[in-house]
Amino acid sequence: MDPELQATVDHVALSRLQAAYADGVTRRDWPAVGALFLPGASVELDLGDRPGRTLRGPDELVAFVGAAIARFAFFEFVILNAHIELAPAGDVDAASARLWMCELRQEAGSTERSEAFGVYLDDYRRVDGAWRIAGRRYRSLARHPEGAVFPFDR
Repeated sequence: MDPELQATVDHVALSRLQAAYADGVTRRDWPAVGALFLPGASVELDLGDRPGRTLRGPDELVAFVGAAIARFAFFEFVILNAHIELAPAGDVDAASARLWMCELRQEAGSTERSEAFGVYLDDYRRVDGAWRIAGRRYRSLARHPEGAVFPFDR
């Protein structure tokens, strides 16, 4: 395939992977979310005002996220912007991205809405022709209504 066409195909496939994550988390479809990650994927969490932690593998990730959002009667994961870099260091089966996101939330029994803003620094790998999340670093940027804002190191 022409390299420019292949780059377009890869970019679309990675955008679809990102959208599938947002859709799966919003619908709380944990098997679908887990399938987007490679078995050995790790997810590092920097929540700003809480101790960081590392989740290992899709099962640990979906258990953590599922428990974290269980209290919300309404939850929607929104991709605000994403920048994808194909073939970092020349590896055509690798990609990376910055994905800026927002969680729109409302706790069960409450009429108050809250938002959480953050950025994912993702590594992707193509395996058997399909792109999967190979690693992820999450950084909280702000939470409302409490007004918490956390610095972001570029």
